[in-house]
Amino acid sequence: MSLTLCNLHFTKRPEKIIYLSNALIKNFQLSGKKNIHIRLGKNRIQVNLKPMKKSGKHIYLSNGVRSAIKVPTTGGILVKNVEGDEVHLGPLIGILSDGPPSAVKPFGSRTGFVKQLLREGSQKSYTFGFTPRDIDWSSDTINGYFLNSSGSFVRKRVPLPDVIYNRLPSRRSDFSYSTNQLRDRFERKNIPFFNWSFFNKSDIYKLLEDDQTVNGYVPESHLNPSMELINEMLEKHQIVYYKPSSGSLGQGIYRLTYLPSRGYFCRYRKAGGNVLLRFKTFKSLARMLKAKVGSESHDYVAQQGIRLIEIDRCPIDFRFHMHKNGNNKWVVVGIGAKKAGKGSITTHIKNGGSLMTPEQALSKTFGSRSSEVLQKTKDVAIKLAEAIEFHHKHVLGEIGFDLGIDQEEHVWMFEANAKPGRSIFRHPQLRTEGKASVEHIVDHCLYLSQFHQRENL
Repeated sequence: MSLTLCNLHFTKRPEKIIYLSNALIKNFQLSGKKNIHIRLGKNRIQVNLKPMKKSGKHIYLSNGVRSAIKVPTTGGILVKNVEGDEVHLGPLIGILSDGPPSAVKPFGSRTGFVKQLLREGSQKSYTFGFTPRDIDWSSDTINGYFLNSSGSFVRKRVPLPDVIYNRLPSRRSDFSYSTNQLRDRFERKNIPFFNWSFFNKSDIYKLLEDDQTVNGYVPESHLNPSMELINEMLEKHQIVYYKPSSGSLGQGIYRLTYLPSRGYFCRYRKAGGNVLLRFKTFKSLARMLKAKVGSESHDYVAQQGIRLIEIDRCPIDFRFHMHKNGNNKWVVVGIGAKKAGKGSITTHIKNGGSLMTPEQALSKTFGSRSSEVLQKTKDVAIKLAEAIEFHHKHVLGEIGFDLGIDQEEHVWMFEANAKPGRSIFRHPQLRTEGKASVEHIVDHCLYLSQFHQRENL
């Protein structure tokens, strides 16, 4: 395979002809060939090949070719030559999300993020956004959202892409019957699709529980625990978090504490405030939990509480934003340190938490050893990402970890998220990392679409 960066042009001729400059004819070893195949995404046709005396690396597509494979624009584009007679333009990268029908904000609150991806991707590929309703399965095409030169959306119909990055916005949409059908269809067409769906907390704990390389970083966790088991965990650990397996943003979480001399305590969030209740007996605590959680208890997890490092008597944990890079290796791209608000059971910013850089947080707790502790935590994050990918049956390219460090410097993984939020990148000192995150997503798309070997660029 040969991969190169070319200048693509259109001509108005109706025939199915492709013109290649002599440099490309030589580069792709096509001398003497009269017919070749040209491909964009999943569209592939046979065309007549004509050499062209023009310096540099140029491709001219006739109108017949352009309309047949639905090439969206001219300009600089990567091209690879496969098995001697196929010229593959692209790659064609699809960003899948959703939102209310709108010409200006078709992806709702994620529109800005999708635009970042399109701007970055357009430097190396054909990148577009789309929603499930934009797919026409009868013709295997998508009416995608591209960016024009002024940064506004323009609609163009293109073939099914070479790779898809999934940013569907909610668990409800991600696990719906129609989305499952959509994913299966892409899989049957051999289109790489990442990330497959939101993680379920209990599934991740189960994946790792027998993995000797990383299970020591996961607190004791049980899906659908009985009240008797929660009581046993409280006696063993003194602190237990009781939380929904499929929840997010700290919603529905209860922090349970057992102090033998004082009884049982329960903290949770209600109507924007923090609630603290005390119970003399576990039986009365259990009665309250059953009333609060009710029929949803089958989807709850009980997890060992960890006494984390603190600043101003407020616990600190860390969001590690992990990506696959262009060489298919896991790397740490961004880290945000989250300090819990007073009386809050989580460090979520929306629940009163505050954000700082990891260096700021660790220097206050470990002083001159902060760099050493940070590097150790990065190493653990990479091990965890590799382990989850090894046990997971679908393609992964991005993971957000909520990690904690206890007062003995042991690292703990509380949660793993397949579609991590991007709030840490709003911190003024993490904006560079936010840009790097977008670059890594595009680079991994190039890898999955096999446009990552950068010879002759």
